[in-house]
Amino acid sequence: MISTGDTLPEATLTQLGADGPKEVRVSDKTKGRKVVIFAVPGAFTPTCHSAHVPSFMRTKDQFDTKGVDEIICISVNDPFVMNAWGEATGATAAGLTMLADAASEFTKAIGMDFDAPPAGLIARSKRYAMLVEDGKVTALNLEENPSACEISAGEGLLDVI
Repeated sequence: MISTGDTLPEATLTQLGADGPKEVRVSDKTKGRKVVIFAVPGAFTPTCHSAHVPSFMRTKDQFDTKGVDEIICISVNDPFVMNAWGEATGATAAGLTMLADAASEFTKAIGMDFDAPPAGLIARSKRYAMLVEDGKVTALNLEENPSACEISAGEGLLDVI
């Protein structure tokens, strides 16, 4: 599992653009930049929808003042779902970037994948938030319980950076 001090592995995520889905390389988003990446078990799922995404919308200005270039939300969903979720929550309008890890490539590469069959969640992402500076993880807050959103919330990450 990825930890503080590690460099993010190369992976390709997907974002819905004006011309349809487009590939987004993790290295392109993080090289020479200060980026927050937070991940959720699923778009539109209760805690993710009502707590996690709103926490980063509330704290975006505070991250801006700390020199964060971009806040990225990742979920093992398709880019169409992530786009709709960004619109439904107001996250896109608030300036958050919604990226899909449809095949769980990035999530598995950093060791954050888990299964919760009773909830219908297979090969999903654990709930976490990290600060990445020039591709290196400088802070990482991982929730032990995927239904909790405390240390991985915007406020929780701000507390450690």
